[in-house]
Amino acid sequence: MAETAERRADPRTLWPEVRSVILLGLNYGPAENPLPELERKDRGYVAVYARNRDYHDVIKGKLKEAAGFLASKATSDVKVFVDTAPVMEKPLAEAAGLGWQGKHTVVVSREFGDWLFLGAIFTTAELPADEPERDHCGSCRRCLDICPTNAFPAPYQLDARRCISYLTIEHKGHIPEELRPGIGNRIFGCDDCLAVCPWNKFAQAGREARLVQRDDLAALPLKELARLDDPSFRTRFSGTPIKRTGRDRFIRNVLIAIGNSGDVALADEALRLLDDASPLVRAMAVWAIGRLLSPEAVAHHAVERLEHEDDLDVREEWRRAMAVPVEVVA
Repeated sequence: MAETAERRADPRTLWPEVRSVILLGLNYGPAENPLPELERKDRGYVAVYARNRDYHDVIKGKLKEAAGFLASKATSDVKVFVDTAPVMEKPLAEAAGLGWQGKHTVVVSREFGDWLFLGAIFTTAELPADEPERDHCGSCRRCLDICPTNAFPAPYQLDARRCISYLTIEHKGHIPEELRPGIGNRIFGCDDCLAVCPWNKFAQAGREARLVQRDDLAALPLKELARLDDPSFRTRFSGTPIKRTGRDRFIRNVLIAIGNSGDVALADEALRLLDDASPLVRAMAVWAIGRLLSPEAVAHHAVERLEHEDDLDVREEWRRAMAVPVEVVA
């Protein structure tokens, strides 16, 4: 974000010839409130937007079709963008009248709530501007209060470093220990602030077939997910947004969910992953068993593995799991 701040400030820095920007929204609203799934601690929660085809592919095709029609009628040049370039889609959507940026920073529509994908068409055609939408949040702060990791330092401000969507999808390393309990069983993204918005009472379920929820991508059994190697991970999530996290980061998230489950039966999956090739996975396996097993059991497994563990982050997780210096048992 910092590196592309100047290009984000004005569409003309991205394409000097642009004269008009058309913002479009595609509703992907779920048929029912997904949040009750968070109570199923032996299952992994996947954000609604990721429960089918990758939206980039679906929306880009639609944008190209619309842009082609515009270009043929207005004899203009066009470019399409869908979350793949330094374009400030949300402020542009507000200026175009699609909706307003709510206190959770997501665009809210009076007609569709906040379950909207955004896409942009840049064109050299001179088009009349629409009236911007005004803010209709009022005194409501449901989206701010529900955030499990307190990612909103103030209304209309999001600290991505605390946001579960960022942490479980984009963050490449170890998720800070103090934030892991708040993640619960969310293994890919988070919908809490979206789902509680009162404007969703006017929303309808999305009608794009390629974005309608697949049952095999909702409430996924943590036990099954923990056993995915790289080929099986790629096969299972082919064509979905989940695939782009990579197997190791995904299993990291699964192990955090296992550690938060309170289900001792799932400890066996974490124990098996103590010998995983990925240090990221091994570290979260240590954290999970530290949450599920007794201190004596944790110490027993530490003695077996610390002598051969050369990754400092994994060794630090063992130290914290046992709450004693590593040197005592190494």
